[in-house]
Amino acid sequence: MPKPLTDQEKRKQISVRGLAGVENVADLKTNFNRHLHFTLVKDRNVSTKRDYYFALAHTVRDHLVGRWIRTQQHYYETDPKLGLDMEELQDIEEDAGLGNGGLGRVLALVLACFLDSMASLGLAAYGYGIRYEFGIFNQKIVNGWQIEEADDWLRYGNPWEKARPEYMRPVHFYGRVEHTADGVKWVDTQVVLALPYDTPVPGYRNNIVNTMRLWSAKAPCEFNLKDFNVGGYIQAVLDRNLAENISRVLYPNDNFFEGKELRLKQEYFVVAATLQDIIRRFKASKFGSTEVVRMDLTKLPDKVAIQLNDTHPALAIPELMRILVDEEKLTWEAAWDITVRTCAYTNHTVLPEALERWPVDLFQNLLPRHLQIIYEINRRHLERISSLYPDDHDRLRRMSLIEEGEQKKINMAHLCIVGSHAVNGVARIHSDIIKNTVFKDFYDMDPQKFQNKTNGITPRRWLVMCNPGLAEVIAERIGEDYIRDLGQLKKLLKFVDDDAFIRDVAKIKQENKMKFAVHLEEHYKVKINPNSMFDIQVKRIHEYKRQLLNCLHIITFYNRIKKEPNKSWTPRTIMIGGKAAPGYHMAKSIIRLITAIGEVVNNDPVVGDRLKVIFLENYRVTLAEKAIPAADLSEQISTAGTEASGTGNMKFMLNGALTIGTMDGANVEMAEEAGEENLFIFGMRVDDVEAMDKKGYDAVEYYNRIPELKQAMDQISGGFFSPSQPDLFKDIVNMLMHHDRFKVFADYEEYIKCQEKVSALYKNPKEWTKKVIHNIGGCGKFSSDRTISQYAREIWGVEPSLEKIAAPDDPR
Repeated sequence: MPKPLTDQEKRKQISVRGLAGVENVADLKTNFNRHLHFTLVKDRNVSTKRDYYFALAHTVRDHLVGRWIRTQQHYYETDPKLGLDMEELQDIEEDAGLGNGGLGRVLALVLACFLDSMASLGLAAYGYGIRYEFGIFNQKIVNGWQIEEADDWLRYGNPWEKARPEYMRPVHFYGRVEHTADGVKWVDTQVVLALPYDTPVPGYRNNIVNTMRLWSAKAPCEFNLKDFNVGGYIQAVLDRNLAENISRVLYPNDNFFEGKELRLKQEYFVVAATLQDIIRRFKASKFGSTEVVRMDLTKLPDKVAIQLNDTHPALAIPELMRILVDEEKLTWEAAWDITVRTCAYTNHTVLPEALERWPVDLFQNLLPRHLQIIYEINRRHLERISSLYPDDHDRLRRMSLIEEGEQKKINMAHLCIVGSHAVNGVARIHSDIIKNTVFKDFYDMDPQKFQNKTNGITPRRWLVMCNPGLAEVIAERIGEDYIRDLGQLKKLLKFVDDDAFIRDVAKIKQENKMKFAVHLEEHYKVKINPNSMFDIQVKRIHEYKRQLLNCLHIITFYNRIKKEPNKSWTPRTIMIGGKAAPGYHMAKSIIRLITAIGEVVNNDPVVGDRLKVIFLENYRVTLAEKAIPAADLSEQISTAGTEASGTGNMKFMLNGALTIGTMDGANVEMAEEAGEENLFIFGMRVDDVEAMDKKGYDAVEYYNRIPELKQAMDQISGGFFSPSQPDLFKDIVNMLMHHDRFKVFADYEEYIKCQEKVSALYKNPKEWTKKVIHNIGGCGKFSSDRTISQYAREIWGVEPSLEKIAAPDDPR
């Protein structure tokens, strides 16, 4: 019998089969050795694993460079419309944690998938952001608590990036505004230079390599060097750090707005540098040229589309207006027409505390000209509302870009909506919510602006690369074309009763679980039962994501085992992972509760290997790539109406986990695609939550009525899980009992019943795996290729292409 293939062999078979560029192994070895010697100045006797990684990275980059240059030449020759995805949080290489979200970056991960898809669909796209020196923090768990450590990800350099000092751009701050005969001037500013670093983003087997450009802040040479006495000079050189702090560190708060000046500087820095770059490229005639040929900026929207990924790049709207009016001398009306037709806005959250509202005073000091422009945008906006809705003063107040109050604030979401030609949510339910509630007034006035673009994930990373065994089993049945056309997965439905396929899918899952169990035992010193159900919830720690509901189920299940230890329970290994924002006390307390429950459960001999609880430390892309293929059950249990979309839910579904979830975010569409009977759906729907908000939510009533809930809460509050500090969790208890916005107790009963159904089905592996196949077969919609094709056609006005361009060594 032939030996089973290793993961590496499977991955090689499916993803490197016929891969263009790797002409032969001898060439590869030669280039590898050349980089080891001449780039890294090492020989094999002293090389470390990191040296080998860098030598290999440089070798792969060499293969990309020819295609990278050829792609840019191709774009200049064909002059397509450019799509620019602007957000200062991105991740392309695995653990460059340059953004927030479940994996250290929502927007970032969504963006990594989107850049992959844009290259694979032949779209001339750039992803722009900040090259943070320190990305999202590394999480350590010490005595059960989260401790943050700086993520010095550039310590050893980054083999994939190329600095481009020739495209450095000045960015201005502070100063004052002068009205002259020659127009408005922004003068006496402080200048910081933006130095771009480019990273190649290869498409899938089409020879296209797009660019992600990240900006790093540099102080100009003349920075404060006016006092040339010795003390002044030394201090001036040291002060250069102040300018360069702009790209030093990522703000780790997601879903909570913190109005700090440095943060606003970061937002303007990425926008100002990017817009200069876009306009330089628009005006240039040919690849690499600085010669200006295209002067008519009214044609900008025909050639450039700027997608504002959340409100962080909202300043692109006033900045583009400033360039067009003050520098290019266009009329306000012409400039506004160009700006609106160029910009489009994606909303990512409905949580009120996450929406950006910047104090006017901060703007007045840091960006005085932009404040004037925003005031003028608002004046014209309010005039239009008044003409459409005469004497409706409350509507004017609600829709103004400026919120009055003790402290005047600028509502950045309102600015984005007014300054964009398209506004979209990221799942159908989320897009409906923004039309019906959050931005209802704007929808009533401009319904044609509002769209939906359900998020997606790239199957290249989130199936082929992280789960080669499953990718190969699928390819054996339906061929490899599904990798670029995920809709083909529905062909798997004809194998739903095929015993051999059911066996193969179950076998791959078991192999992935065995591998992950080994990893967990090494890292957590907990003996894992690989035949137990792997029940996983990984995402940022936040009250709305309801890790506390999961905790209540764990405690209830634990109590049931203790009460009837001889019953045949379905064993589970429950894993929860994710980072808490450093200043978010409740989220950090939730992590401490999870670790405390684990300490009790994992050391209880009565329970044995029927229940284990593990907090997955420092959840990030590399850990996700191990955990997701090993999961049996995916927990997507946010309160209905709070999760915009989610993408982790899609990754688990594609990798053969079943979902227990509420009708929230993309779960709704997942249930539609796979069949609701193939997911474990429970809990209140959006309408139920709204009705409860009107009626009032009384947590105490549930506590008194449901004995198992009362028991669990009494254990938490009475110190059962924290005997040395009985009141350790008083803040959690107080929140759940008296001011829980996310109504954990209201869904408790249904959640527990639903978990009983999960346990019952897991005892029937064949029926469980059939549901898994239905889920994988229903994943086609959730490819980022579909998402990006919709953005391209319906917002950017460009047509995706599966055409392969000539490789660098092909004759042209």
